Amino acid sequence: MESIVVEVPTGGTAGTFDLTAHAAAFVAGKGDGLLSVFAVHATAGVVIMEAGAGSDTDLVDHLDTLFPRDGRWSHRHGSPGHGADHVIPAFVSPSVTVPVLDGALALGTWQSILLVDTNRDNAVRRIRLSFVAG
Repeated sequence: MESIVVEVPTGGTAGTFDLTAHAAAFVAGKGDGLLSVFAVHATAGVVIMEAGAGSDTDLVDHLDTLFPRDGRWSHRHGSPGHGADHVIPAFVSPSVTVPVLDGALALGTWQSILLVDTNRDNAVRRIRLSFVAG
């Protein structure tokens, strides 16, 4: 297995951050196999979805609706409502697996790999990319 960690600057703002170019560069020329994309954090997730057409913004907006930033959370350190950030990875997985064929990501036409980060307390996120040849 080959593995690297990339740092993704989020600026401490909630949103989605496209990881597709990092992933494509990492697997380029590696042949066939599987790529694991893993957020090395307790408060972030990774999804495969369309980016840039509004769905990514809708996702973050609806996560804020489903998980309000108020005093209901038992987990209370960090910014107000930060406990929600610790629950979200139970619904937005911290990892995805992508097939790699002939050194290229086997994604659909509109699919991108996105970091989903609602945690405003961290300005930089670490993402582990791991390739297993097959």
